[in-house]
This record gives sequence, C-alpha cells and structure tokens, in this order.
Amino acid sequence: MTQSFQGPKGTFDLLPPDSELWLHVREAMAAPLRTAGYGYIETPVFEDTALFERGVGESTDVVSKEMYSFVTRGDDRVTLRPEGTAGVVRSAVQHRLYAGQLPVKLWYSGSFFRYERPQAGRYRHFSQVGAEALGLDDPALDAELVALGVRAFADLGLREVRLLMNSLGDATCRPVYRARLQEFLRSLDLDAETRRRVELNPLRVLDDKRPEVQAQLADAPVVADSLCDACRAHYAAVRGHLADLGVDWAEAPRLVRGLDYYTRTTFEFQHDGLGAQSAVGGGGRYDGLSEDVGGPPMPGIGWALGVDRTVLAMRAEGVEAPVSSRCDVYAVPLGAEAKRRLLVLVDELRRSGIAADLAFGDRGLKGAMKGADRSGARLAVVVGDRDLETGVGQLKDLATGEQVAVPLDDVVAVIREKLT
Repeated sequence: MTQSFQGPKGTFDLLPPDSELWLHVREAMAAPLRTAGYGYIETPVFEDTALFERGVGESTDVVSKEMYSFVTRGDDRVTLRPEGTAGVVRSAVQHRLYAGQLPVKLWYSGSFFRYERPQAGRYRHFSQVGAEALGLDDPALDAELVALGVRAFADLGLREVRLLMNSLGDATCRPVYRARLQEFLRSLDLDAETRRRVELNPLRVLDDKRPEVQAQLADAPVVADSLCDACRAHYAAVRGHLADLGVDWAEAPRLVRGLDYYTRTTFEFQHDGLGAQSAVGGGGRYDGLSEDVGGPPMPGIGWALGVDRTVLAMRAEGVEAPVSSRCDVYAVPLGAEAKRRLLVLVDELRRSGIAADLAFGDRGLKGAMKGADRSGARLAVVVGDRDLETGVGQLKDLATGEQVAVPLDDVVAVIREKLT
C-alpha cells in the first residue's frame, strides 16, 4: 500500500475559504506601511547560519534551540530564517542601501521557521508581516513605526491589543545594568543552565517564562534605573511623539524581547485572547546590528506582526473580516458548443473585473446548478446548444430564483448592470 503523507508536526495547511482571512490580515498590515513610504523587500527563505548566530545572538533560545539548520551539498551552513530583521539588514548592507536617501523604509511578508513546542498560537512554520526603517536614530521614526503597527491592528477591527514599551539602553549604559542584574541573579536559586545564562546574557533570564524563575524576579533591578542621559532623553522623546499621535501604551520595565540585537526602544503588542502566548507582534531598535553582520554603522528600528496569532485574536474578539466573493457569475453550459461559447464569455467577464467560473466536467443541469450554489455566485448563466441557435441564454438570480432570457451579445452588459 502506498504511504500516505501528512504535514510536518507543528505546521498546518492554509485552505480556502479560511485562507481568505489570512490574506486579508496580511493586506491590512501592509496597507499603513505603503502609505508611509515603505517599499517591499523579499529576502531568501534561508541564510548563512552565522548571520543569525552573530545577529540574533548565540545565547538566545532562537539560536541555541529553535533554528532549522543544515549543511548543503556544497558544505554551506544555512538556516531557515527564524525571523526577518537579520536578513533585511544583510540585504541592505550587501546592496549599499545606506548610501541613498535615509531612512531606508522596507516591509516584507513571508514564512518563518522555529523548532518550538507546538501549541495554540505557536507553530514551527508561521507567517509574519514586518517593517524596518534603517539609517537614522530619530525618536520620531521610532514613534512612526510603532504607530503604524497600532493602526494595522485597529484597521483590522481589533480593540483589545495592548502596547507595552521599554528602553533597553545602549552600549554606554547597558553594561552598567548588566552588571547590576548579574549581581542580583547570582543570589537566586537557579538551575545550572540558567546560571550559565546569567554569565553569558543575563537579560535572557528576565525573558524566562517558567513560574519558578519569574517568582524570584520581583525585586530584580530594572534597566530604566541605569539608563544614561542620552537614552533617557531618546525614550522620553519617543513617548512624547506617541502621545502626540494619540497612541496609548503601558510601561513594561522588564520587557526585553527574545533577541539580542535590541537597543533602546523596545515594544510588544499583546492580546489576552491567545492564552499563554499573548504576543501578537513586537519589535524595537537595533542600532548595532549592521556592524554585527559586517556592515557600516546603520541604526535601525523594526517590528514583526504575527499573521497566525492576529487571526486568533480576531476570532477571540469575534471580529468578522470582509471576505470578497470568489465568484459573482457561474456559467452552466449544456453541450459541447455551449461550453466553447461560455468559456469565452467567462474570460470576457474576468477581463472586465467580474469574478466568474464555469461548470467543468460535462455535468447535467442539476449537478451544475448545485455547483453554482456552492460557488457563492449571485448569478448563473445557463446556455444549451439550442440556445446558441437563437442567440439567447438564461440569466438566473441565485438568491431569488428569478430567471430571464438575455441575448448572448448583451449578457456582459446586463450582468454588469445587475451587479452594480
């Protein structure tokens, strides 16, 4: 017996009609970016493994536990992208985008891969829409990008998305906070692996979701107390611009996100309808990432919004997405010559902007009309070989059942009139 295959664990197939909702979410997330001057970029779905090790950080869970990495036949070490920013920055460096007008504004949409424990809202293959603004360290740019994320969720009809904000400092003040945090963490009752992380990257401990770890972090120092004057002023300016834009947020002094490249402005979008996996998106500034991947100094800020998680949030709020009909007119031919004529008619309707389909497979009238009903079409055109002799077809309203005879030469114009 031939083997029957199923999709890999932690993935899912996106099928019609549900796939229409995913497309709607992606388009709604991209729409504010397009109006703000962000251009579309598409990078390879796999990159040199070292790009993520150096850019994202070897001490992160993403790099140390979750990447899909392999060696090619040419002995190249490559990894399916677990996130989008590193690849975009690599591309901007490679193509010298920093030499043109700044900031460089880019957006992307695509699939990403992490070997995680599958659960609701967390898959091993997932979809994101992301945005990156490169080349300038301007608090107004931070505020613009955050506000565009807020607008994307609002335009989708979501009302319960929360924005959490923090500043992680920079190369000047982060080491001061790191030392204070390490001193605190060394006094806690932690397992050997977590103690190793304290020495390697103590901020990752703050991102540990285990209750037994979180219970010990109540008195941990917060980065806000260690910010230098420049970072404090930058963060104050970001918040001031957000207030001017009417954006609400909540301070989250222990928010660090899960990637090492973040500096200064850091934020996360959360929704309670997702259970334990409450984040629907997030991002931050990454002013040293370009240098980490071999490029010149090129400040940047970006975010990624999860399409899959946003769909779950919409369902939790009961938000209905406007789904356009995949078919307005369904053509039913009765006979070989009628099929030839209606195939041309369907093509003419499509070229005029009307969604149309044809009953393929030489079904009888009863079976073809069942197909018309399932298609969701508003109108059906029924033509038999005898109708071709008189030049008249039958146009049926599938909602009311009303049927009228229409000259075939006039059927496109009549259909257009009825659909407007």
